Amino acid sequence: MQTPPLTLYLAAPRGFCAGVDRAIKIVEQALEKWGAPVYVRHEIVHNRHVVDDLRAKGAVFVEEVSECPADRPVIFSAHGVPKSVPAEARDRQMVYVDATCPLVSKVHIEAERHAEAGLQIIMIGHEGHPETIGTMGQLPEGEVLLVQTVADVAAVTPRDPERLAFVTQTTLSVDDTVDIVAALRARFPAIIGPHKEDICYATTNRQEAVKSVAPKVDAVLVVGAPNSSNSRRLVDVARRAGCSYSQLVEHAGQIDWRALEGARAVGITAGASAPEVLVNEVVEAFRARYDVTVDLVETAVERVEFKVPRILRETA
Repeated sequence: MQTPPLTLYLAAPRGFCAGVDRAIKIVEQALEKWGAPVYVRHEIVHNRHVVDDLRAKGAVFVEEVSECPADRPVIFSAHGVPKSVPAEARDRQMVYVDATCPLVSKVHIEAERHAEAGLQIIMIGHEGHPETIGTMGQLPEGEVLLVQTVADVAAVTPRDPERLAFVTQTTLSVDDTVDIVAALRARFPAIIGPHKEDICYATTNRQEAVKSVAPKVDAVLVVGAPNSSNSRRLVDVARRAGCSYSQLVEHAGQIDWRALEGARAVGITAGASAPEVLVNEVVEAFRARYDVTVDLVETAVERVEFKVPRILRETA
């Protein structure tokens, strides 16, 4: 039986970023150094496949340090944690490894420096996201005010409108954030922004690649987890760039084939915490149903690499 032709446009860059790759290596090397079990506070990255793979190797995922025995190592996720978390681990004399992405740590340092200068911080981010919780938790309560939308900017009530700085979550929509920053600067002309963009290179690059793919295709599939902020933003970016059917799928089994009937071109990308094996499974699922031609749409080449913490580079 002859299968219909279909072109798959693979966005590049896609999938793992340097921060995610480093975080996964930290868990794997911790297991090699100390043996199982090694505890991980929160999902190390937002991807079920990655978490299940590490769990099978001996990682135990918990939500709070209080759930960990004091005599086993604990790792903090790539999203970052409030200062109270390592403080609790130190109080319990636990061995801990911080897998916070260095680009998230940069935002933490920015916030602290602004606070030391007497500025109150406005954070652009998503309420309840672990990265936002971690960044806001670097300073005492009330020192970081959260805004999620342009409308929030009009409602925020800082202590002193002349003494403000802003930081952002690293995984936001670049376009949405531009609008919120513009609203902040319009309302608070004296507000100080970051020296360098807080939205990380990987988020920006993946969004730019999707913008290039979206006008070429009938549908865009983003491989990623529903709790992955950067993955959900890729869906939004694809829709805004002209592809109305843009969907998030965790794996090939979630593809809605009926919705794709009649499609002749489909774009595929993956969030920064989604492994390439899941992208390959999606491609193979299309090959089983279509006569597939694969076209790579590459808009940037990434060579960023982050070292694991020294405690894991030292011999046991």
